Amino acid sequence: MSEAKNPMELLEGGRRLPLVEDFYTIQGEGYHTGKAAYFIRLGGCDVGCRWCDAKYTWNPKLYPPVEVETIVGRAVACAAQAVVITGGEPLLYPLGMLTSALHERGLELFLETSGSHPFSGEFDWVCLSPKRQQPPLYEAFARADELKVIVERPEDFEWAELNAARVRPECLLYVQPEWSVSEQVMPLLVEYVKANPRWNISIQAHKYMHIP
Repeated sequence: MSEAKNPMELLEGGRRLPLVEDFYTIQGEGYHTGKAAYFIRLGGCDVGCRWCDAKYTWNPKLYPPVEVETIVGRAVACAAQAVVITGGEPLLYPLGMLTSALHERGLELFLETSGSHPFSGEFDWVCLSPKRQQPPLYEAFARADELKVIVERPEDFEWAELNAARVRPECLLYVQPEWSVSEQVMPLLVEYVKANPRWNISIQAHKYMHIP
């Protein structure tokens, strides 16, 4: 009986990736809120946020690897000028082949990551969303164009400042309410940003638009 292949071997160095879903929509969070973008969502995450709204992505075994050429072909077939690569945690995988192919087609590439795994691929914008239970690697802070910290309770502002102290001076800073308690914590965010105006508030605008 032949031995089962290592899951990473099935990816053939990044020629194939565990695609959960891909779709054309409007970016709903952070700096690029309101911008049309094609989302490529990869399966697999070992961070495990209890409030995650994409828990269905966590187990990569549920999503057979898809050829990068197929993923890119679907992205370029629509009117999108920008692509968001998200998850799950996309940096679990070698992304160089995917990003090179998308860049060759003239698309702008945005990454959404916890920063908890080594970087691969080339991006035009990196949104770093750090998590306490698995903090970002050192290199993630230098790569971040945007720091987005989810606020669930008052103590999260301290976590936000700890991470803000590690990013580049030009990195944009955002606090975003955790959706299930947004009504309760939004007043805290408003007062915090008024007192600390280098921060901005991000909301999950796509949920108000009732889109993915």
